Amino acid sequence: MKRGRVAEWAALLRPGDFATLVAAVAVCVLAALLLWRGGAPDKAIVRAGGKVVGEFGLARAQVVEVPGPLGVTRIEIEPGRARVAADPGTRQYCVRQGWLSRAGSVAICAPNEVSLSLSGGAADYDSLNY
Repeated sequence: MKRGRVAEWAALLRPGDFATLVAAVAVCVLAALLLWRGGAPDKAIVRAGGKVVGEFGLARAQVVEVPGPLGVTRIEIEPGRARVAADPGTRQYCVRQGWLSRAGSVAICAPNEVSLSLSGGAADYDSLNY
């Protein structure tokens, strides 16, 4: 039954309609590729309790341990990327985010009040998100 309706609808389309549809899809794909790519990050910013604990360069590997109300959150930094490796929170959302490698990326461990964000380059977010 549905196949017949699709065939009726497709019969109404003309070559210009298909060209318009292809152009619209191409514009959407190009916009996504060009407008939503973040730049390479320069540094990792670690916050605890809303205050900046430290800003760490992403040039060398290091481990940062940040105390919070629930315990210690362990953040691993490697060249060009960072992640929350361990957190005492129960749901582990910030740990599950994995490696952050784009400027503007954020991992928030809300129960322990610790966050990790990457900055530098062109941020991955802009006025298009608002």
